[in-house]
Amino acid sequence: MTTAVHSATATTPGPHTIPSPLAARMFGIMRRPRSTFERVLAAPRWLDVLIVSTIVAATARALVMQTSVGQLALVDQWERTALAFGRVVDDAGYSALQAWSSRAALYEVGMAVVNGPVATIVLATGIFVIAGGARARASLTQVLTVVAHASVILALRQVVGAATTYFRETTASATTLGSWFPGFDEASPVARFLGAIDLFIVWWAIVLAVGIATAYGFRVRRGLAFVLGTYVVGAIVMTVVTVALGGRTQ
Repeated sequence: MTTAVHSATATTPGPHTIPSPLAARMFGIMRRPRSTFERVLAAPRWLDVLIVSTIVAATARALVMQTSVGQLALVDQWERTALAFGRVVDDAGYSALQAWSSRAALYEVGMAVVNGPVATIVLATGIFVIAGGARARASLTQVLTVVAHASVILALRQVVGAATTYFRETTASATTLGSWFPGFDEASPVARFLGAIDLFIVWWAIVLAVGIATAYGFRVRRGLAFVLGTYVVGAIVMTVVTVALGGRTQ
C-alpha cells in the first residue's frame, strides 16, 4: 500500500505510470477497485471518465423520460416527495407537475450534470480540504481521480434505474432495502430508513472508501468506517426530517 501511494505522488513518470485505457479503468473499478486505483493514482486522470459517466447516466434517464411511462413515473415521484415532506398536492398542483413532466428529459440531463460533475468536484474538494489540503500526501487531482472513477458505479445505477423505471412504471429504486421489505407502512420510520439505503450507493461508498484509503495510504477499514458511517447517519437524519415534516399534516 505504501509503495503504491508513494509512486502515485512521484513526479518522474515511469513505464508503469502510463494511463490505462478508459474502458479498462471503468470496468476495473467495478471488478478490482483497489488495484485499479493504484494504477490510476500513479497517472491521475479524471475528466474523461467523468464526462463518459455523465453522458451515459444522462442518456439512459433522458431516453426513458421521453416516454409517457417515464413522465408519469416522474410525476408520481414528485408527488411522493412532496408528501414525504408534509406537502399535500392538490388538483392544481398535480396538473402543474404533469405540465413540468413534458420537460422530463431535460430535467434528467440537468440532474445528471448536478449529480455528476458538480457533485464530484464538490465532494473531492471537501475530501481534499478535510484531509489536510496541500499538506496531505494526495493532491487534489488525485482525489478528483478517485471520486470521478467511483462515479462509474453511480452511472451504472442510473442505467439500471432507467430500465426498472420503464418496466416497473415507477422511479422508486428497485435496489433499496425498502423494496425488499414491502410489508412496512410506507410512512413509517423503518420503511423510510430502509428506503434511504440503496445497494448501489453502498457499493459506491465502498469503492470510494477504497480509493480514498489508497490515495492517502491508510487502512481500507478506516475509510469504510468513515464513508459508510457518514452514509448511514445521513439516512437517519433524512428519515427523522421526513417523519417530522410528514407528521405535521396528520
